[in-house]
Amino acid sequence: MTHELLTIGRISVDIYPNDIGVGLEDVTSFGKYLGGSPSNVAVAAARHGRRTGVITRTGDDAFGKYLHRELEKFGVDDSFVSPVPGLQTPATFCAIRPPHDFPLYFYGRFPTAPDLQIKAGELDLDAIRDAGIFWSTVTGLCQEPSREAHIKAHQARPRTGLKPGQYTVLDLDYRPMFWASEEEAREQVAKILPHVTVAIGNDTECAVAVGEGTPDEQADRLLAAGVEIAVVKLGPEGVMAKTRTQRVVSAPVPVETVNGLGAGDSFGGAFCHGLLAGWPLAQVLDFANAAGALVASRLSCADAMPTPEEVTGLLAERGRLVPGTYATEGAAL
Repeated sequence: MTHELLTIGRISVDIYPNDIGVGLEDVTSFGKYLGGSPSNVAVAAARHGRRTGVITRTGDDAFGKYLHRELEKFGVDDSFVSPVPGLQTPATFCAIRPPHDFPLYFYGRFPTAPDLQIKAGELDLDAIRDAGIFWSTVTGLCQEPSREAHIKAHQARPRTGLKPGQYTVLDLDYRPMFWASEEEAREQVAKILPHVTVAIGNDTECAVAVGEGTPDEQADRLLAAGVEIAVVKLGPEGVMAKTRTQRVVSAPVPVETVNGLGAGDSFGGAFCHGLLAGWPLAQVLDFANAAGALVASRLSCADAMPTPEEVTGLLAERGRLVPGTYATEGAAL
């Protein structure tokens, strides 16, 4: 199997409250879902018909079995998902206080977590090299042996070795609780950027990667580092994508926010789908923006990932340009 999208990194069980607008101390019931950003991105792209897989680790426990079952349910290849003896599958709790307050509480990730125990020698470098898109995150660089595994994976697919239609994406998902300092994170990001063709982050994450500045300045620094597409999320102003010849901004797609936590992962999976389809950058950005908005209007993350029809329906409803095709037609692989 050649993956159109192969991700590496975090997986967990998301424990989300059924009670909206209150703190965890007042929640009376919860639901459990597959979670972890790279895993959610794989699910999101699978919803758009892409062949996806994830490289990660779980505990050897009931929650690990649950995550395998969920990946299978969503059509994500779990061949590279295995248990780590002695460690528990992490759980992530959040409170849901829309429209902007969604605090996260990580359990089972300190001092380490199974997905931070991915070892370089365990990687299928051929699968990584052949994937249409390889997606990793900054969080995967926060600790050994995961750091070495990520570096080796990226070294296996240098920019100069990529075929037309192949991309290497770095999600600049800086989470301060996993790092000693921003400087440490910036040092590790600098080791990966030479292999990356697409970088995605908000202004804070871009600042950690390449320093403070305006969105355009940050995008220009990412491009100067060799990235081909720099995507900077602008919060309430939408999202910008910049190449050496193009600057595109997608305005926000207003929705009533229920849970904003999965929006970025939905954006990522839809963005990969658009890249693989060969759409113009403006259409890729609008499609991904609408996909993110749909998940923000729903409770969960993985289970809430939209279908192509739902995304194009929202675009049409809001008077936005709908891509000419939205299935797997035009894929590079």
